[in-house]
Amino acid sequence: MLISFEGIDGCGKSTQIDLLKKHFEQEGIEFSIFREPGGTELSEKVRNLLLHETTEMDPVTELLLFSAARSQLIAEEILPRLKKGEIVILDRFFDSTTAYQGYGRNSVSLEQIEILNKVATHNTVPDVTFYLKIDLETADHRTDGNDKDRMERAGSEFFHKVIRGYDELSKQVRFETIDGTLPPDEIHQLILQRIKREKL
Repeated sequence: MLISFEGIDGCGKSTQIDLLKKHFEQEGIEFSIFREPGGTELSEKVRNLLLHETTEMDPVTELLLFSAARSQLIAEEILPRLKKGEIVILDRFFDSTTAYQGYGRNSVSLEQIEILNKVATHNTVPDVTFYLKIDLETADHRTDGNDKDRMERAGSEFFHKVIRGYDELSKQVRFETIDGTLPPDEIHQLILQRIKREKL
């Protein structure tokens, strides 16, 4: 089973992934967690390049680097684990590329990004995607004072476009949209309910 978490920074992904981790540990369920970009030696190097080592980058270059890091993670870690029957949890996946590089950057057309996503993921699609939805003001308040990376410094206009992208993507059946301002324990229970439905 492949589970992905999506949303803008500050939405609570890390908190919910940690709660899910503790739940699976208590239940004795085998699972793995990976962040995007990252998860392999090569992908982590690309992550540093994308988020920390470069201030200016062409939007198409950015799109291709995110996709390259994803392809390596899929081939090296995710597909082998899924074949073994493990649950894999992802902190971001290809929906981030559509929202950030597609709607946010307008790097190339959404149709081209859809094709690239299929190539980079080796046609891998999550069983369920949890979209923790919050407004930009709440996100800014939660992340105020954090050391922001290159993507996080993109500005409010950019993030309004990203949110609009996520809202469009969340119309898909595999998405579970959850109000990210709810208490963390309440969000966690909603997540568990959907996972139990998916496993039936």
